[in-house]
Amino acid sequence: MAKKETVAFSKNATNIFFHILTACNLKCRHCYINPEQHGREMLGIGTIEKWLAAFTGKFRTANVIFLGGEPTLHPDLPQAVKSARRLGYQSVTVDTNGYLFHDFLSKVTPSDLDYLSFSLDGAIPEVNDALRGQGSYEACLSGLQKAKSSGFSTSMIYTVSRANLDGLESMVPLLSDLKPDRFFIQVIGIRGKSVESMGQNLQVSPDDWLRVIPRVARKIADLGITVTYPKVFLERSETFECAGNVADNYFIFPNGRVYQCPLCEDFPLHSYQFAEDGLVGTPRINEADLFQLNIAEGCVINKLFQPGNIVYDDDGNPVYQIACCLLKEEIS
Repeated sequence: MAKKETVAFSKNATNIFFHILTACNLKCRHCYINPEQHGREMLGIGTIEKWLAAFTGKFRTANVIFLGGEPTLHPDLPQAVKSARRLGYQSVTVDTNGYLFHDFLSKVTPSDLDYLSFSLDGAIPEVNDALRGQGSYEACLSGLQKAKSSGFSTSMIYTVSRANLDGLESMVPLLSDLKPDRFFIQVIGIRGKSVESMGQNLQVSPDDWLRVIPRVARKIADLGITVTYPKVFLERSETFECAGNVADNYFIFPNGRVYQCPLCEDFPLHSYQFAEDGLVGTPRINEADLFQLNIAEGCVINKLFQPGNIVYDDDGNPVYQIACCLLKEEIS
């Protein structure tokens, strides 16, 4: 029987989500990248290494995830990966759409990377490619299979929306064949291109999320794959806690902005900024001021930016608190 637990925020680990560029070969309907807020530049390797080194003293407990856009479009990604390993980061991951540009797999080894994580949003091309672009399904599966055959540990990311929620269960036989080490279910957020798609109502309701996600996650975990998905909705008896107050997460973008909460990324509310002197705090008011607020709905940033997630009863009380987006359930 698979074991389920809520993954609390760790006060003893640092997680660095490092967007080294915002360019991508795909145009996913739900992409959260916002070049107006995140920048359009491709960071030079010298800057990447300098920013990685800014977290000195935390390396033994720090995890770095290289992101884009599509990070393998960066010709110096292999060097960045090796630099992170040399600096002593606890784990190094690359998130990719599977095209693996610049012959990436031949320039790194399984000892350089803890995980290669592949994004796939449908068990069949008709579902995935409608969201991510023609040919992306085959490219993702081909890339994952090449990585596995080369000895890399792999994971897969599935971003749930109304367009593919009912197709999640169809991932079970596919995952049984592919056998990634981990499977991550993400919830679509109202950020980046998702804002443009709001007329299509891509967000999943609380009832639909709770009807599908825990049940299918357990089926996938029964295959021997560790499954992680956001908690999203808290019962009234559960206590809300904001990762911005208790955890150590940094979402870095090419223009130097550094956020602690991904829900804030469409706005100039970042807590930190990379400047000539390294990582520095930004003036008030920023996202950290919002982390201190306590409301009945749970996450105050969700209340501000995506209030449509919240359901109220006849007395005006929230039926569910919205959990911090970084609070996860894990089944293994």
